[in-house]
Amino acid sequence: MITETIAAFEELCADIKQTLDGLSNEALDWSPGPEMNSISVLATHSTGALRYWIGDVIMRESSDRDRPSEFRTRDMDAATLIARLDDVMAYVRDALPQVTVADLDSTRPVPSSGETVTVAEALNHVLVHTATHLGHMQMVRHLWSQKHEQHG
Repeated sequence: MITETIAAFEELCADIKQTLDGLSNEALDWSPGPEMNSISVLATHSTGALRYWIGDVIMRESSDRDRPSEFRTRDMDAATLIARLDDVMAYVRDALPQVTVADLDSTRPVPSSGETVTVAEALNHVLVHTATHLGHMQMVRHLWSQKHEQHG
């Protein structure tokens, strides 16, 4: 179960890296419209959320996450975003093998909301969250490419 979960995170992160690959800072910071996030914001937020849900919630190890700052990300190149992703995945690969099958039904507090979730629910939440934002990043990249081809 845990091995498959790590593999799922690895696959999502590989897809995020592919989405970031070759993009200029201008493309990474571009937003398709008002109140819509750029690829750099989505990548930063995804790595922050992944570390938070695995570390702060499941492992109970504070990341001192500053969630609002994730949405102000600008002027970060693809290599830096990929390095952040690699760092978080290294943490995930080290942390998750410590989770046992018995732990999946145990509960954890969610520091940001005060709610309580099971470890299995936390894993499911962050998998879905990461996949959703990967889709957002892919769509923004596609829209950027269309705009650039039309006006470039």
